[in-house]
Amino acid sequence: MKTRFLAALTAAAVMSFGSASTVSAAECIAPANPGGGWDFTCRQIGKIMFDIGAVDQPIQVTNMAGGGGGLAFSNVVSERNEDADLIVAASSATTTRLAQNAYAGMTADQVRFVGAIGIDPGVIVVAADSPFMTLKDLLDAVVADPTSVTFAGGSAVGGFDHMKPLMLLQRAGLTDITTVKYIGLDGGGDAITQTIGGFTQAMTGDMSEIVGFLASGDIRALAVLTSERVPGFEDIPTAVEQGYDVVAGNWRGLYIPRGVSDETFQMWAGRLQAVADSDEWKEAMTANGLAPFTLVGDDFQGYIDNLIVEIRQMSKDIGVIQ
Repeated sequence: MKTRFLAALTAAAVMSFGSASTVSAAECIAPANPGGGWDFTCRQIGKIMFDIGAVDQPIQVTNMAGGGGGLAFSNVVSERNEDADLIVAASSATTTRLAQNAYAGMTADQVRFVGAIGIDPGVIVVAADSPFMTLKDLLDAVVADPTSVTFAGGSAVGGFDHMKPLMLLQRAGLTDITTVKYIGLDGGGDAITQTIGGFTQAMTGDMSEIVGFLASGDIRALAVLTSERVPGFEDIPTAVEQGYDVVAGNWRGLYIPRGVSDETFQMWAGRLQAVADSDEWKEAMTANGLAPFTLVGDDFQGYIDNLIVEIRQMSKDIGVIQ
């Protein structure tokens, strides 16, 4: 199966480069404001596609914030269903919201998921001057008084960012997770700004969203939600090593309109695979705290279908949905 999968990807990649000269300037929609993970996905993947010659013109990035990605999803489904030159940044947050019916009845099968080529480790961060020095400090404070801490995240209430602290707090002994205070914003950049400004006490997000703020010294990372420390960020302890068995990663990928042809789907899959194989992408992953995670084409679509089912059940288990 692996051989057939790789062969299909190779064929798609060849087709993509052969078709590049006939394609008009493409557009990538980032369903959030500048500075967050979806914005990063569009800008990095789009730039590398052009740099390595997978497309013949720079890819335009359009920020379309609203509804935790719902505005962009609705726009693609209702107005651009057959646009072969459109790609849209997606992540675990996208599938979480679809699983929870957060996009006003729209479903995952209304678009086609092209692939993911990196995974963004989950993180819990506080402002540099926060009194919480460790993850235990933070979680103990919430368990003692859930109203004393508000988390900010780049996903809507009940979204993937919201789930991260809930899973941690369950393991910390909090029995009623509905008492946890969370504010959902349009992108990780907005969530970090709220935390730095003191409007919220902690930010729940992904590594790529905090790299610049770590470098500037504005925040302190209490935990990374991976099984092992992330290369390049070895000073950030995992939640696991601190006694909280939570691993939560946010894959970074793309979807395209449902109404495009199979040839177009495979073309974009090939282009995405070419980015994954490039030195430029490997450097971008290292610089932004991403870990390798490459799943492209039909296999990724199958992964998404299963993931939707799993997330829906997990959401019920933690009481986010009925």
